[in-house]
Amino acid sequence: MERLKVSDANLVVYVHPSKSRRVSQAILRELSSLLLKFHEVFDAVVLAYDVEIVDKIAKNLPGLHPYFGVRLNAKLLLFSPKPNMLLEGKVVKLTQESIHIIVLGFASAVIIGEDIREDFRYKNKNGKELYCSRSQKHHLIKVGMMIRFMVKSLDEEILHISGSLLPAHTGSISWLDKNSTEISTTDSVGAVERE
Repeated sequence: MERLKVSDANLVVYVHPSKSRRVSQAILRELSSLLLKFHEVFDAVVLAYDVEIVDKIAKNLPGLHPYFGVRLNAKLLLFSPKPNMLLEGKVVKLTQESIHIIVLGFASAVIIGEDIREDFRYKNKNGKELYCSRSQKHHLIKVGMMIRFMVKSLDEEILHISGSLLPAHTGSISWLDKNSTEISTTDSVGAVERE
């Protein structure tokens, strides 16, 4: 997924002298506090890290709190969705007004009615909710399916994504993968007609 990237970072972790016998544990605890939160410094959510201590000698910081700084090299796995990017997620709930999705198992996303293509119609068959394409009868969106959608916005504080199914290359991943040549042909025909 192109929204995931690995970044090399040079970091300094400040450790209290009371933790000097367990510096590695203190560093890992500090780095763990970065996980699954949006950080403006990285412009992304930190999903994982791999760390290497650069200097075995730490530097004391003068001041009221005598912390010492440990320099690290870290590889960070970052999740950075931006508007107009495509994301994939698992549908967890369908209503007549919205589609609710989980991305990478931790970020929630919602696609509201105005951002669902007119071609998709909501149906409730035998208690099973689904969205069905009017033009492509086998293009269905059901709970448990993986879908591809376009990012409209990201609320960084609560990691909530607002999405859209308006572009033609969005919808059920299994259907899109089987019919990708048909979609690109339709897109190019539509582009010619609009000119």
